[in-house]
Amino acid sequence: MTVGIVGMGYVGLPLAVAFAQAGHRVIAMDVDSRKVAALERGESYIEDIPSEAVHAVRDLLEPTTRVGPLGHADAVLLCVPTPLTANREPDLGPLLDATQALARVLRAGQLVVLESTSYPGTTRERLLPLLEESGLAAGSDFSLAHSPERVDPGREDHTIRTTPKVIGGLTEVCTQRASDLYSAICDEVVPVATPEVAEMTKLLENIFRSVNIALVNELAILSDRMGIDIWEVVDAAATKPFGFMRFEPGPGMGGHCLPVDPFYLAWRAREFDFPTEFIELAGKVNMQMPYHCVVKIERALNDAGQAVKGSRVAILGVSYKAGIGDLRESPALKILRLLADRGADLVYHDPHVPELPQGMRSLPLEQALDGADLAVIVTAHTEIDLHTVIAAAPRVVDLRGVTRRMPAPSVERL
Repeated sequence: MTVGIVGMGYVGLPLAVAFAQAGHRVIAMDVDSRKVAALERGESYIEDIPSEAVHAVRDLLEPTTRVGPLGHADAVLLCVPTPLTANREPDLGPLLDATQALARVLRAGQLVVLESTSYPGTTRERLLPLLEESGLAAGSDFSLAHSPERVDPGREDHTIRTTPKVIGGLTEVCTQRASDLYSAICDEVVPVATPEVAEMTKLLENIFRSVNIALVNELAILSDRMGIDIWEVVDAAATKPFGFMRFEPGPGMGGHCLPVDPFYLAWRAREFDFPTEFIELAGKVNMQMPYHCVVKIERALNDAGQAVKGSRVAILGVSYKAGIGDLRESPALKILRLLADRGADLVYHDPHVPELPQGMRSLPLEQALDGADLAVIVTAHTEIDLHTVIAAAPRVVDLRGVTRRMPAPSVERL
């Protein structure tokens, strides 16, 4: 089998390696020539995929920036970004461009699967008409399905192989063809009735997390005003063996899914005269968390008789979650910007992010803490020695609750 994959990012590259490891030829297409060049050398640029894994299957990978080779694939998976515009509305530009390009080389008998997250109706209403410009009919001449990605960067306990794969085809035959395809790399496939069910499934998964994180974040703000330790509250509530699921507060949500997906559904819902107030409120609460964190930082400095302006602040961890170097939608970037606007002298340490887009470079932990008036734990990488942080920094603001078992008068938690 030959599998074409469009988009060699956090979703596409793991899929490419998985299919190649299963013995299938993979056409790895991306418009970024740097990614293609890296794959040609057998190198990975994603932390979850070691270069050794790419090198081991290099003979089965055909990296390319051209769409033409996709015409020789048995199946084509679309794994391109689906971001938001500056106005927090869906930006399907990259997806629609990729679909139009694919339509030019689409041939009878192929299977096309959308992996990218989008609102219900995207596969049927946006992709299908573009693909049928090829002169082929979806459901008879070629198969079409949606199977939402479930990638969680940095996670090792659940893999592509062990994570059930939800699949919704345009027809029963489409669903079966997609199920047969993914059975080569997934232990369990979960067929559903339509592409819309599959699209809504992914949104439910992420909105569930977004809403619950917003709830505990709002309680964290309230608890702060009431003088209650929210971490002790969460720990105590988590002892209940039923009817409660643990979620923890933090500086805000990052990555591609949680900060983005709820707005896709909210936008779509407006077409049905249905304001998703609950979902949008959760998004607003989570988007405000970096501002609340900056207030905590200002207060910690003020208690020491210092203003933010001119104070040296060491930011510890800038990726959106621990254990990875992914900066997408990271709340640390907003916290850095807000502190810079207030005149703070900023340095940062992150073992996974050597340099930020604006040119600031990560310092070794000891150097970042040297002379710092305040250290802020934004992302709790396990490589960051908390004992060193508490010993070296005169004041610490812990936005992740990782010091709650290490009582120290210099530490203030979210």
